[in-house]
Amino acid sequence: MSSRSDRFECRWQASRALLTAYLGAQALALVSLSQLNIPLWAGSVGALLCLLHGACTLRGLTAKHSARMFTGLRRDSTGWHLWSEEGGWEPAQLRPDSVALPQLVILRFRLRSGSWLRQLRVRSLCIPADAMAPDRHRRLRLRLKFSRRRWAAPE
Repeated sequence: MSSRSDRFECRWQASRALLTAYLGAQALALVSLSQLNIPLWAGSVGALLCLLHGACTLRGLTAKHSARMFTGLRRDSTGWHLWSEEGGWEPAQLRPDSVALPQLVILRFRLRSGSWLRQLRVRSLCIPADAMAPDRHRRLRLRLKFSRRRWAAPE
């Protein structure tokens, strides 16, 4: 049942379900702001902040910025690595608060390359089930749940 191989690799793509959920949450926030009994200036500032957040988030999905996005995860004898077009395979340390659910994987990690500030920052990735093939998503969840030394720092 268990595999002795320590090698694992998967890649994912943008998720339509995640984009739909984000746009729905933004719309709900804007509607809520319009229904609140607050001064007009406060509602306008809130709406402006919502729109600014949406613009920054959606800008990250464009081709220009997608080279920085992580779209792959690999495990080998040296540890876990994340893939981006800009940086290639970068060593990463997975965090114990990562979550692997049937429809969603939330991957929490810390990079082990680059500046010291970049190494201190804990980041998150949300990988919904529609971002990759169902069998690959299942294998990712199983790897995250049962991999030996999954929280160890890369060597």
